[in-house]
Amino acid sequence: MNKRKQIVLSVTLILAAALVVGLYGRMTGQQETAGGMEGHVHGAAAGGSDRAPVHLNAEEARRIGVTYAAAELKHLERAVRTVAVVGYDETRVVNVNPKIDGWIERLYVDFTGAQVRAGEPLLEVYSPALVSAQEELILARTLVEETADRPESRAAVSARQLLESARRRLSYWDIPADQIAQLESSGEPRKTLLLRAPASGIVIEKNAFEGTRIAPGMNVYRIADLSRVWVEGDVFEKDLSLVELGQAAAVRLEAYPGETFHGSVTYVYPTVSLEARTGRIRVELDNPDLRLRPGMYAEIEVNVPAVRPTLVVPRTAVFGTGERMIVFVREADGMLSPREVTPGLPVGREIEILAGLQPGEVVVSSASFLVDAEANLGSAMQSMPGMEMGEPTAPPQQMEHAGHDAEAH
Repeated sequence: MNKRKQIVLSVTLILAAALVVGLYGRMTGQQETAGGMEGHVHGAAAGGSDRAPVHLNAEEARRIGVTYAAAELKHLERAVRTVAVVGYDETRVVNVNPKIDGWIERLYVDFTGAQVRAGEPLLEVYSPALVSAQEELILARTLVEETADRPESRAAVSARQLLESARRRLSYWDIPADQIAQLESSGEPRKTLLLRAPASGIVIEKNAFEGTRIAPGMNVYRIADLSRVWVEGDVFEKDLSLVELGQAAAVRLEAYPGETFHGSVTYVYPTVSLEARTGRIRVELDNPDLRLRPGMYAEIEVNVPAVRPTLVVPRTAVFGTGERMIVFVREADGMLSPREVTPGLPVGREIEILAGLQPGEVVVSSASFLVDAEANLGSAMQSMPGMEMGEPTAPPQQMEHAGHDAEAH
């Protein structure tokens, strides 16, 4: 009896060993197959062009936070906003520079920021050239008076021409006409002559001091008329197409909270910054009380009215794959199908769709990245060859039956 049990036990052990060897070999083959399929999946992912439709029931959609929204036609009121800085109106800035060599004998406007009116005296200049020109003027005037009794004579004509030449020379040197008339009437040259302000405004730059030597072309003063100012700001490249000349603009300044200044877009610069990818726009504002000061920070808002209705979806519904823009559309059978779209400009929480969708179609508006991950997984699984893992192994009950049968023998 003991011998028989030993024989049965030996047979059982042999069968068990054979089963273990077989299971080990099958598991090793499955791992190799899985490794090959993994390499295949990576190759498919590198292409990244196909996504399988995804089916989610209501409970699954709720659990991962999927919501839906319908594509609809809307009149989008766009607004372009940008930070800006108040600056001078460059067409109202003038430089005061002498056209003669000389020295400043007296300053009438002696500090930066002074307000001047056109024609007011700025400084008195001594110049040897001016003194010579005065003497020529007085001499020509004397000759004209001496030949007044024979106006048709050659001497009289030459005297008149000399007088006109002397007057022009002084006027070209910016000597006022009233001073020239005083010189002719007095008959005495003056050591210094006045230079007057060519325009009204604020002195924004001063390089003049009493005793300073001046030369032709030297900027002695710079005067800016601040009754009108420029407000300039940089607009992102994607918004430049929305800004046009003549559009109404609202300007708000940190210095005057709660107050809005109204103007219009007067210029859109024809260049774009390579570093910031922005273009500059200009808004002109009247400034009669000089409250707007160059250098102030401001904000420009340009409202762009909608010309026609456009198709929009939530911005969260559209995401990029690196090569294209995609939304997931809910079909009639509940499947979520990926579809390529052509997006337009974003406005608030919505984005314009130029192509790829029709009004009324329902898209995934949140958790799109989770749906996309599921679609990628499904596409990868469908592209795997040899998904069959072979015949299933024998369950433990069959092993027990095999042992009993051997014992019965």
